[in-house]
Amino acid sequence: MAKPEIEFIDVDTEYEWRPVEGDTLGIKEKILSLDPETKSYSRLLKFPPGIRTPQTLMHDFWEEVYIVEGELIDLAKKKTFCKGFYACRPPGMKHGPYEVPRGCITFEIRYYK
Repeated sequence: MAKPEIEFIDVDTEYEWRPVEGDTLGIKEKILSLDPETKSYSRLLKFPPGIRTPQTLMHDFWEEVYIVEGELIDLAKKKTFCKGFYACRPPGMKHGPYEVPRGCITFEIRYYK
């Protein structure tokens, strides 16, 4: 089974923000599509204003991220990434930790190869 076929829908009314599993900072997500076999998915991720993520991240999957609104400050790189910025991270690529002064929403695609 692959991700479901979805024609355009209003994500504001069709999906609810829900807490990210294991998160303690108030980060929320909307899973837009999910492949139950591969665990690949697309989602919106919402960071509340004023948070600071505690650690550097590294995953065993590909991750593509587009900043829809707001900004993320990468504390390790000492760089600010804002609306319109895009990242494509292969498995094993380090990123973060982040500071989110005014909040941020990202669109993410995660998949395994």
